[in-house]
Amino acid sequence: MAGRVVVLCGGVGGAKLVLGLSKVLPPEKLLVVVNTGDDFEHFGLRICPDLDTVTYTLADLADKERGWGRAGETWHFMESLRQLGGADWFNLGDRDLALHAERTRRLKAGESLSEVTAALLDKLGVSVPVVPMSDDAVRTIVETDEGALPFQHYFVRRRCEPKVAGFRFDGAAKARPHAAFKAALTDAEAIVIAPSNPYVSVDPILALPNMRQAIRTAPAPVVAVSPIVGGKALKGPAAKMMAELGVPATAEAVAEHYRGLADAMVIDWQDRGAHDAIAQLGMRALTVNTVMNSLDDRIALARDVLDIAGTIDARAPA
Repeated sequence: MAGRVVVLCGGVGGAKLVLGLSKVLPPEKLLVVVNTGDDFEHFGLRICPDLDTVTYTLADLADKERGWGRAGETWHFMESLRQLGGADWFNLGDRDLALHAERTRRLKAGESLSEVTAALLDKLGVSVPVVPMSDDAVRTIVETDEGALPFQHYFVRRRCEPKVAGFRFDGAAKARPHAAFKAALTDAEAIVIAPSNPYVSVDPILALPNMRQAIRTAPAPVVAVSPIVGGKALKGPAAKMMAELGVPATAEAVAEHYRGLADAMVIDWQDRGAHDAIAQLGMRALTVNTVMNSLDDRIALARDVLDIAGTIDARAPA
């Protein structure tokens, strides 16, 4: 097929799979669509956490121990900020600040977020196409027992402590999906939902106007990778969110979340007991190692995802 592999992803887990895919596919065969619902303004700077994590990972600049930010980071700005009594709940490293400052400068000069992202990727030597889900602002709001909280206030400032009751995506109803994203769906070779948080990393992308329908009617197979392994989220609050929403933290529940959208579900060996239940949801199930501790793990999972996509017959165009 002539189309590309389109990946819907958030930050750390999604970035790991994207890196693996980038090692087995040429850049022109891949399009990475990144959640921007986490974006926010801080100290007058536009912060795009998921875009930055994917960018740093592909540029081989990511801090592999923390899972976010740049390797070799220093924190003099934050130290000085604390001395001055400034808001220090969101860490901004000295190296990382340069990216945020340059992005903000370009945005204020009239460039779109996708134009800025492409320019920054080019400067960092990344040839894989990475686009924000939209150039229009979409902001994830977490409904909690303490009221509605912007995502970063829930996730970082409150350390995911409030009890989750639901989510909304402000601006999504009027946001326009990135043009390359829409175009790529029409002849994609495969659509991959990365092992990112279904509620706050993938759902913001799916909340864009007509996006679920566009994916359902695309001719490409849709393969989702579960971010839940053995009842736990390897990174982030997905399992906690699911429990508080009354949803079991299982691979089967993730499959149920994507029911009617995904054709296949990739789960970890630890969750092999869910294989038959997922099949009963009308999806193919593939049980492999999904824990990506090494580059070899990332590449192996990427190959597994592409392999199962290749076994699914193309859908008839809508």
